[in-house]
Amino acid sequence: MQTELTDVITSEEQLREIIGHPSERNIQKVIPILDEHCRMFIARSPFMLLASTDVHGRLDVSPKGDPPGFVQVLDDKTLVIPDRPGNRRADSLTNMLHNPQVGLLFMIPGKRETLRVSGNARIARDEWLRERMAVRGKVPELAIVVTVETAFMHCAKCLIRSQLWEPEHWPDFSDLSSLARVLIDHANLTCTVDEFQEIIDDSYQNHLY
Repeated sequence: MQTELTDVITSEEQLREIIGHPSERNIQKVIPILDEHCRMFIARSPFMLLASTDVHGRLDVSPKGDPPGFVQVLDDKTLVIPDRPGNRRADSLTNMLHNPQVGLLFMIPGKRETLRVSGNARIARDEWLRERMAVRGKVPELAIVVTVETAFMHCAKCLIRSQLWEPEHWPDFSDLSSLARVLIDHANLTCTVDEFQEIIDDSYQNHLY
């Protein structure tokens, strides 16, 4: 299989010669606040992606999910994301301490358009803030507060092409390795797949919040 690249775009001028320039409406659709449309979208979204950058400029994208409305809008420039229990790597959180700029992508199952938001993040522990995001009586230890800089709706073309919300077109993944198998191989663990699968199952059942 060929892997050597011989025709690489290296300037915006080259790029624009091929793809052209955005229309005026696509430039003007970016707004600096969360208006009523953004608020309604966020209130119905049970899933989002959070992009951050570490001190060396390396990017990370972390999925976040909870019941719809888990990301709360405090005002037209501020939203807050609960930090639920995870693997304690805290990639996004440590990244924010070095570079507060983040990007968010909100999704609603069945809706083909998405909402993109960017801004600056802080990690907060204010009790009044964390308590309003409690689920099953469990209050998150941390809250990610984002000061919004830009927001805009993203068109549906990518989801139409991917057929993401059409179950009849979902690929078969029965031949993919289980998470337990993958982590054992990647981390060179000595436990068995069944032993590690029990740990994963317990985490999913008993430690979501």
